[in-house]
Amino acid sequence: MVVFALRDVARFSLPSNGKTRMRSLVVIGGGPRAAGLLERIAAQSPASALAVHVVDPFPPGAGRVWRHAQSPLLRMNSMAEDVTVFTDDSFDGLGPIRPGPSLAEWTGTDPTAFPSRQVQSRYLEWFFDHVRKSLPPNISVIVHQASAMKVDGDRVWLDNGSSLTADVLVLALGHLDAEPEPEHRKLAEHASEQGLVYVPPLYSADADLSAVSGDVVLRGFGLAFIDLMVLLTEGRGGRYVRSGGQLTYVPSGAEPTLYVGSRRGVPYHSKTGYRLQGTRPSLPHFFVADALQGRELDFRADVWPLMAKEIAWGHYHELFTGHPGLVRMPFVEFAASFTAFPWYSNEMRALEELAVPDPADRIDFERLDRPLAGVTFGSAEEFQEHLRAYVEADVARRSDPRHSADLGAFLALLSVYGQLAGLMPFDGWWHGYFSYLASGPPPDRLEELLALSRAGIVRFLGADMWVVAVEGAFVAGSATTPDVVRANGLVEARLPTHSLSRTADPVLRSLRAAGDVSEDAAGLVRVSPAGRLINENGDEDPVRFAVGPYTTGRAFAAFARPNTNAPAFRQNDLLAREVLRRLSD
Repeated sequence: MVVFALRDVARFSLPSNGKTRMRSLVVIGGGPRAAGLLERIAAQSPASALAVHVVDPFPPGAGRVWRHAQSPLLRMNSMAEDVTVFTDDSFDGLGPIRPGPSLAEWTGTDPTAFPSRQVQSRYLEWFFDHVRKSLPPNISVIVHQASAMKVDGDRVWLDNGSSLTADVLVLALGHLDAEPEPEHRKLAEHASEQGLVYVPPLYSADADLSAVSGDVVLRGFGLAFIDLMVLLTEGRGGRYVRSGGQLTYVPSGAEPTLYVGSRRGVPYHSKTGYRLQGTRPSLPHFFVADALQGRELDFRADVWPLMAKEIAWGHYHELFTGHPGLVRMPFVEFAASFTAFPWYSNEMRALEELAVPDPADRIDFERLDRPLAGVTFGSAEEFQEHLRAYVEADVARRSDPRHSADLGAFLALLSVYGQLAGLMPFDGWWHGYFSYLASGPPPDRLEELLALSRAGIVRFLGADMWVVAVEGAFVAGSATTPDVVRANGLVEARLPTHSLSRTADPVLRSLRAAGDVSEDAAGLVRVSPAGRLINENGDEDPVRFAVGPYTTGRAFAAFARPNTNAPAFRQNDLLAREVLRRLSD
């Protein structure tokens, strides 16, 4: 296998073997999704000669989001044992299984640790190199440390002036930037005119926070907030000390005061720190997407109730098999009735009350979604105490094996997510709800949040927060308390919402200008079930494919938890077969 690394090349082609022309696959984007696709190509061992060109200015394997060049303070929100880039025995794709080490096995670290993103970067870079070395000699990989600027026919133009010829093109662009939405543009203009600070939705590692000081409002309470919290506190020289079992923050004096709120008004739930105590259920049990194909579906009326039942099944399976002392009947009896009743039925509620005496052991999706709904406080200080107690209880629950039913629900959530490929477009609420329940921060990050709150560095605003731009300031409040905050800065603690019409990506812009790509109602790039681009006339492109969170093919993570038949791996397998089939024509 011949491997080249190119920066400034006007044109590149591999020599023919005299019998068949060397075919060319160009992959724009070199992050973990591109590495996974390359692994599936390697697994299927095509016989024909193939040159694979990978275009990305960032290191191959890691890409932009997982690049090593970011703060060492930023960490993953997954335990090391829960991260793999390899298929295993759970994989049911058509391609062969090629097992390999999880992140924990590769690093030799504590399986329950939450590694830094720099550690994950090295794992992903190693994986790309490992895959490249595993390719048969008839396949070459050429890495172009450049940005793709334009696609014109079968030509891909790079920012160094060179171009590539693509027999097949795959867009593996990852998370993308977008042009500012009108609201963000107006807020930025207000900040510039008034001498204030405004940070629009950005990836935390890319945000310039140097001007952030004083009293600052952060809009968003998810993982982006956690990253910003770390960078603006510990990243500015503060430190934590533990005394008498409680974490205390010692400020450096360079920290701003952070006023945080969101629609829910609470942070994402902590990741669990225990394993199942009962038997592992076979999932999915109820929510099998194949049974819903070909039907006219309403997400809230037809799809969500079945998803909710599946997640509740995981919760109660663990509660009954892992904690029989907490329930009033044998699991087989409960399961028979549970199977028969619709999730949103009076019979199901009666069954839960009969079988599970403690309401805290029952699962209530609506209460979980909006824990502050209808709750108000007379002052901001009362609310600070309330939310600290809420976060403390969440950390304690997610650290206590007595509540391992939450892990059962989490595993069922993953199985539901894995069934969504190719199903109807679901509303934006679902992805946010999934992230809120299943993709929260490590528990120690929430302990740090509590320490910052006690130190007065972080102040909680509440639910249904609002922000307005006024003369000389940003003013923020919520439905939770009557108090309002006047601040000299506003930081959007959330990722940019990508849409094709506002994309900042030059390749998508060039394809859109030519009518070769189209978007759905949410602004996602439309692709076929096999990943082919769909043009503005509704036709599938025979040689251009796209995969990733900006497409209608779903935003599956490029790496996964072991033994979960990861949807991204199945999607990569299908895409690799389609690409190789086209290249063999």
